[in-house]
Amino acid sequence: MATRSGSDGVGLSPHAGALGAFAEALDAAHAGDVALVRALAEIGRSALRVAHIGGVRGMASDMELRSVAAEAAGLAGRSDRRLQHDIDHAMTIVDDYPAVFAAWETRRITRDHVEVVVKAGMVVPAEVRPAFEEAAIDICQRDIAVRVREPLRALAERMHPREFTDRHRDAAAGRCVRVLPGADGMSDLIATLPTVIAAGMLDRLTQMGQSVKDARAAFDEAGATEAATEEPDARMMDQLRADALADLVLGGAPVVDPTYGTDAPGPLGAIRARVQVVVTANTLTGTDSGPAEAVGTGLIDADTARELARQTTSWDRLFIDPVTRTPVETDTYRPTASMRRLLQARDQHCRFPGCRRAAIRCELDHTIDHALGGHTHIYNLAHLCQRHHSMKQFTKWEVRQLGGGVLEWTSPGGRIYREDVPIPAVCFTPEPGPPPGARNGGPVDEPPPF
Repeated sequence: MATRSGSDGVGLSPHAGALGAFAEALDAAHAGDVALVRALAEIGRSALRVAHIGGVRGMASDMELRSVAAEAAGLAGRSDRRLQHDIDHAMTIVDDYPAVFAAWETRRITRDHVEVVVKAGMVVPAEVRPAFEEAAIDICQRDIAVRVREPLRALAERMHPREFTDRHRDAAAGRCVRVLPGADGMSDLIATLPTVIAAGMLDRLTQMGQSVKDARAAFDEAGATEAATEEPDARMMDQLRADALADLVLGGAPVVDPTYGTDAPGPLGAIRARVQVVVTANTLTGTDSGPAEAVGTGLIDADTARELARQTTSWDRLFIDPVTRTPVETDTYRPTASMRRLLQARDQHCRFPGCRRAAIRCELDHTIDHALGGHTHIYNLAHLCQRHHSMKQFTKWEVRQLGGGVLEWTSPGGRIYREDVPIPAVCFTPEPGPPPGARNGGPVDEPPPF
C-alpha cells in the first residue's frame, strides 16, 4: 500500500487545520462504521436464534429476518429490502471473514479492502477460506483497495481446488446480452463476455473515440470549425464510445469517419483492438493451465492465452526474478522498445498513488528530468498518466526512485507516500535449480513457434 509518513512537515501546510479535522472525522467514521457492521450482524444472528435456524441463513426465505429487517429499516428510515441485504452482508464480513474484520477494526486495512476481499473470496470454498484471509490481508496491507483487486482475484483462483480453465469453460457458456430499462428514455445494454473479448472491445472503442477527438482538434487548428455550417463535434469520450458501439452493431462500421467527414468507411473502421497479456512460459507450452492476465482488466483462461499467442506475429519472453517476482529482462531486437515493454510489465498502471490507468494509456516520465541530467534508464523511468504527469511538472508534488522500481512521492504538505512495484496477478514459481544458461532465474526454453 502507498504508505504515509508521520506528521513531519505537515504543519507547514496552509491546509494543516482542515486536514487535521478531516483526520479526526475519519477516526470517528471508522469507529461508527465498525460498530454499525457489528450491530447489523448481531441483528441477523438474533433473527436466526429466534427462528431456531442455527448457523444456516437464507436472506430471501427467513420470515424472522424479514421482520426484524423491516423494524430496523423503520429506525434507519431506509428500505427494508436494502437493510436486509446489509444485514446479510454484515454477517458475511463478521462471521465468514473474522480475520479480515479484525484487521479492519484495528485499521490494518480499510473498509474498501474488506469489500474487495469478500468479493474476491466468493469463489473460495469454505475449507480454504481461513488461509485465503491471511494471505489476502497481507496483500491488502501493501497497497490501496483499488490496486489489490486483481492480485486478490488471482489469489482466490490459485487457492480454488478446481482449475481456472475448467471453470472458465462453464462460465463462458453463460455469456449473454441483456437490456436494463432506465429513466428518461435510456437503457443499459450489458454484455457478459470472456474478459479478453470485453477488454478488446473497450480498447477498440476507445481508439475510435480518440481518433474522432484528434480529427476534431486538427479541424480546430485549421480553422475548419469556424467555416463549417454544422455544429462542432463536442462529444465526450464516453459518448464517443457509446456512439461507435451503436454504429458497429447496427451498421457494421462507424457511420461517419472523421478523417473524411463523410459516410464513407475509412481508417476509423480499420482500427483493431489491443490487449496486453502477461502469461507464463509453462502456460504457453501447455505444461500447466494457470490463468494469464489481461493487464488492467482481469484474468483470462489458458486456452484463450495460447490462442492469442498463436495469432500474434511477435511477442517477448519476460525474465522474472524468482524472489521479488519483478520483471528484470525481456527479449527484443530494439533496446528502446525493450525498455518500454519491460516498464509496461513492471508498472502495469500509472505510478501515482491511487491511480490505476493502464500503462499502455500512460506516458513514460523521467523521474529526474532529462534536461537536468537524468538518464534514460529503467530506474529513472516510470509510467504516469497525463493528469499526474502534468501534476508532477506544474505543482509542488515531488517524486524520487528508491531502487527496484519503488517510487516515493512527497505531497506539497510534506506527507510521504511509498509506491511499491505493483503485485503481478500471474505468479511465477522458480524451478528447484535453474538449468545451465538460465538468466536471472527466468525461463530459458525457446518459445513455441507461434
